[in-house]
Formats: sequence, C-alpha cells, structure tokens
Amino acid sequence: MSMKGKDVLDLLSLSPAEVEEIFCLTADLKQKQKAGIAHPLLQGKTLGMIFQKSSTRTRVSFEVGMYQLGGMALFLSANDLQMGRGEPIKDTGRVLSRYLDGIMIRTYAQKDVEELAAWSSIPVINGLTDSHHPCQVLADLFTVREKMGSLKGLKLAFLGDGFNMANSLMEGGARTGMHIVIATPPGYEPKPEIVTRAQQAAQETGGSIVVLNDPREAAAGADVLVTDVWSSMGHEAEHRARLKAFGGYSLNSAMMAIAKPKAMVLHCLPAHRGEEISDELFEAHADEIFEEAENRLHVQKAIMALVM
Repeated sequence: MSMKGKDVLDLLSLSPAEVEEIFCLTADLKQKQKAGIAHPLLQGKTLGMIFQKSSTRTRVSFEVGMYQLGGMALFLSANDLQMGRGEPIKDTGRVLSRYLDGIMIRTYAQKDVEELAAWSSIPVINGLTDSHHPCQVLADLFTVREKMGSLKGLKLAFLGDGFNMANSLMEGGARTGMHIVIATPPGYEPKPEIVTRAQQAAQETGGSIVVLNDPREAAAGADVLVTDVWSSMGHEAEHRARLKAFGGYSLNSAMMAIAKPKAMVLHCLPAHRGEEISDELFEAHADEIFEEAENRLHVQKAIMALVM
C-alpha cells in the first residue's frame, strides 16, 4: 500500500490501515530522532506552507520536520501570496505544483483546502481549518497509543466546542475503533452530517460516536479526557457568551474523579487555564500534554514522508 501523492484533508480520507501505517512510521522516526540517527527521507524536496491563520506548533513542527527529513520548507503567509490579492485558488494550486513537492495549508474554510487539493498535482496536507484538525488529532491518538499500547475499545471524552477538534476526534476514533463521546453545551454541537459520517465509519472498526450535552456523562469511565479553548480563532467576539455557556464543561479534579483512575488528559494548546482546564489539572498532566505537542513533529514527519 502506498500513500505517495495522497492528500490528507480530514481523517476519513485515510483508511484504518493508512492511520496504522502513519503511526508505525511515527514511532520509527521518533526513535531515530531521539537516537540522533539521520533519516533524510525527503532529501531535495520542498514543502510550501500556506498560513492564513497564525500558529506556533504548526509552523515550527512542519518547518523543523522538513529540515530533519533532509528537505526544506517555505513559509508563505497570506501577504506573500497572490491568493490573498484575488488570484483564484485553482491557479495558485497549479502554479505551486510546478515548484513544490507538497503543500501544507492552515486556513479557515475547509472548501478552500479541498479546492486547492483538487487543482494541485502534489499532495496537500490540512494543517487546520474551521472544520478539521487532522494532524493534531493523529498526534493526540499517537500519544494515547504510546502510553496505553492500543486505541481499540478505549473511551475518549471531549468536553468543549463542537468545532474542528471535536470533528477530527470523532473521525480519528472511528478509524481506530475507539468510543468517542463529545459533550458540548446546547447549540454548540458538531454539524450533524459530520457526526453521521463518523458514526458510519465507526461501524467498520467496532468503535462508536456519541454526542451529548452532559459533560459528567461524557467523562464517566473515560480512559482519556480532551479539551480545547472555548473561543477558537474567529470566535473572539463571542468570548463572554461562550464563557457563560461553557461554564460546566471545564476539565478539573471533579471531572477526573469520575473518569477511570489513571485517565490521560490531553489539550492541543494554547491552554486558557481557569477556563477549559484548571491550572492544577494542567500541571498534573503536563508531561502528557507536552508529549502530545512534541508528537505533532513526529506524526507530521511520517505523513510528509509517506505522501511526498
């Protein structure tokens, strides 16, 4: 099975076997990096990185990852591209395909990423949209797999906004046979069509996807608790209303008390301590959270090496 040339736009675009292939290569590349063993799998290759949303982890991990793989990465902000000044996405895709070996894009609309991929003859990797965050969730699930050995049958509860992280966790869980429970305040649930697609995919692997409004029901007996900021990029104006709506959805010691005794806690960062997670709980699980952040580097290197 070869993933060469494949786009990674969301996690349902990957088969269960492809997710496993990414995880196996991630483990190998992480071990080589720690041991100081060179692994120039992408020597002479170039990744274009399009940023219409700013980033810490995405930019650093992709740029450093390409360097470690023997290639180079080009940072392209919206100001650097004609795309930001009216050039159609399809023209940008066709031009960049003649210069580059792959594109990573971090933007707002999923349809823009899909259009770029449709017109590019090189692989396109989604570095985040309002709908999906596939690289982050692969890093999250790899972190759980490292600690717990296997993902199949585990219960993962996400407390927060039914936004890109919730969507990708449902899809990633569906592909790996996990039981994913998403708890959001009323009115903040994930889009029904994304839930339905994930539920159908989960049937193939013995997993399940449930969306509800009771955070305690979601956290009960969970192996993994996950959260994210309540106001993502673009939601800043709603911050006060969201603080009120999400009040009971904070990860804290009370939530941990009803999860499994040695439950993991993950957060894709940046964290707003005292909002979606208590400072005490964050620091108690800081090792897991920063291992998860590090694993962005290793997972994305595996993705790039496989598709480029």
